[in-house]
Amino acid sequence: MSSYLTAEPALRRLELTITRRLDGLLQGEHLGLFPGPGSEPAEARPYQAGDDVRRMDWNVTARTNEPHVRELVADRELEIWALLDASASMDFGTASMEKRELALAALAAVGFLTQRTGNRMGAHLLHGDGVRVLPARTGRPHLMALLRAVFSLPRTPPGTPGSLLGAAADQLCRTVRRRGLVVVVSDFLDAPRTWEGPLRRLTARHQVLAVEVLDPRELSLPDVGVLTLVDPETGRRREVSTAGARLRLRYAEAAAGQRAAIEAGLRRAGVAHLRLRTDGDWVRDLVRHVLKHRRLAHRSAAAGPSPAPLSTTTTAGRPSGNGPSPEPAGSGEGRRRGLARLAAFRRALARSDAPSEEDRPLGQGRPAGRGQVVGEGPPPGGGEVA
Repeated sequence: MSSYLTAEPALRRLELTITRRLDGLLQGEHLGLFPGPGSEPAEARPYQAGDDVRRMDWNVTARTNEPHVRELVADRELEIWALLDASASMDFGTASMEKRELALAALAAVGFLTQRTGNRMGAHLLHGDGVRVLPARTGRPHLMALLRAVFSLPRTPPGTPGSLLGAAADQLCRTVRRRGLVVVVSDFLDAPRTWEGPLRRLTARHQVLAVEVLDPRELSLPDVGVLTLVDPETGRRREVSTAGARLRLRYAEAAAGQRAAIEAGLRRAGVAHLRLRTDGDWVRDLVRHVLKHRRLAHRSAAAGPSPAPLSTTTTAGRPSGNGPSPEPAGSGEGRRRGLARLAAFRRALARSDAPSEEDRPLGQGRPAGRGQVVGEGPPPGGGEVA
């Protein structure tokens, strides 16, 4: 009873913080997070071969002299699964919160954002003693019970061997058969080779978002004298003097190499990547990630197929990479592309068996190596927000 009384006020404060800020930052774009088969119109995009001609937007087509179709907001239930790492390494934090608290906050944000539209949400909780499975259900009472279970997880004593993230991802892949969205929240400190393959297998059936949580002290070491360092996974202890500039430089270089290896592993796995810090504005970072992926999806649709991979990295809101950019409407290449789409559209109209995507499941994933975000085109494989 005491743990319930402790958890309830904290979760209510968290809910209030998240819902208020999401409403203010997204400004009514909740539905746009999950475009797909449905009945409510969303945004228009240029027609592509294979699009359902019944979704033609004739007004936009007439204005642009280029065939456009109207996307639809999904109005059917989506199944969302969270794989949350609650191993001993997550019980660390030197800023405003611990990594485990940030993981809970990120999970709550996804839950509060999706439960408004009646989606089902479940969780696999990776703890020192194994994996605990919470079944997927809909509604706010279930979401609060799920968050309460995460909040109440006991800390893992130092030196307790933890379960591997890759094994937990494989278990989720075997047991969750319905296509949907999988959100993996972890510090990804296991060797990338142990989780890269399982995450890639997840992307063959699901759309996968990897949320990496980290603390600023995992990136740089301050000059604070002698520190006693304890490995939370093994219990190994070591005293280190932080006075030497060379030691601090080597630490920063090793940390940067570790983050680069994690980012590369997630990119190879084909999953979308969001990086949150315990000293950052994680709600704004989450919203920035969502809106950025929506813009990339719309630009990708406007530009048409591109041979270049959609690989993008975002650090502190500064995107870089080789994502496609739409051609100006009046350029020669843009006009040729528009004429080609118009010809394809006319051929589709002429056929009585014009292909339709009306019945494609909302969770339809890409082949392994090409992760997606629900309601968007192929997302960046290694994007991050710091």
